[in-house]
Amino acid sequence: MPEKRRAGPQAGRTSGRAASGADRALESILTVQSSIPADAFTAETLGERRSGSGVIIRDSGLVLTIGYLITEAENVWLADADGRVTPAHALAIDAETGFGLVQALGDLKRPAVELGCSGEAKLGDSVTVAAGAGTKPVRAMIVGKQQFAGYWEYFLDEAIFTSPAHPFWGGAGVIDQDGKLIGIGSLHVEQMSERTGPRDINMIVPIDLLPPILDDLLTYGRVNKPARPWLGVFSAENGDEIIVASVAEQGPAAEAGIRRGDILAGVGGAKITNLGDFYRKVWSRGAAGVEIPIEIVRDGRAIGLRVQSADRSSFLKRPRLQ
Repeated sequence: MPEKRRAGPQAGRTSGRAASGADRALESILTVQSSIPADAFTAETLGERRSGSGVIIRDSGLVLTIGYLITEAENVWLADADGRVTPAHALAIDAETGFGLVQALGDLKRPAVELGCSGEAKLGDSVTVAAGAGTKPVRAMIVGKQQFAGYWEYFLDEAIFTSPAHPFWGGAGVIDQDGKLIGIGSLHVEQMSERTGPRDINMIVPIDLLPPILDDLLTYGRVNKPARPWLGVFSAENGDEIIVASVAEQGPAAEAGIRRGDILAGVGGAKITNLGDFYRKVWSRGAAGVEIPIEIVRDGRAIGLRVQSADRSSFLKRPRLQ
């Protein structure tokens, strides 16, 4: 989970109508806290105690958050701005979008927010980024809508980027000028600009990705389709090269002999042009379990490896039944 940083000054102003709509939506923002077993697959990388935010999206107590907060969670709690704590259950996680769903196990006594349309959001639009734990919302602006490739085998065709960054972005709700939810905070990233230099921004998962999968998540706890092939490789772009930063212990990449520092050069004989291209080439080979031929460069020498991919979820602890 990304490191927290300070946010810059507030940007932009909203109209009275927009402000009142956003203020009403703030009542739907909660703190999400979870505990994860010490022997869980993600305990070392994401921690055994996780804290972030979530947004009530149904009056039944269904809360939308970012998945890494509740992955392998043994216990989940929801807290409102008044400090009232309600136990909850980690209901579903979708690795492709990054969304997570939590079901409250009691009456939250808070309203559900209305879902907006992230596809209609435009560059320059003012939004409110709101987190739990009594933190102040950040008045921000949409500064980007573009592809995003994450180092953990994650890719969005169009993510939303907002500035200034909220210091507690994980699971934060992004509210438009009509008081509707248009995204969930996922990351802090640094954007480079020739005109303004570096600035801190948040990467937001667009809400439009939720409706097509929501019924499956509620019914099965995941999307009801074959999982993508997962390699267990964490990589980053360095110039025009894709460098392996680390591999998941006992994951497919590690078992196949991929090491930290290797350069990912090709998939099935096709050259890799960037991180997103690498993921697309891997995922196009078939469902989880398919063998992936990968070409790497190590110490200046080209090596061909075959990686027996896996379903990422098979390495994770299942949510505890309530």
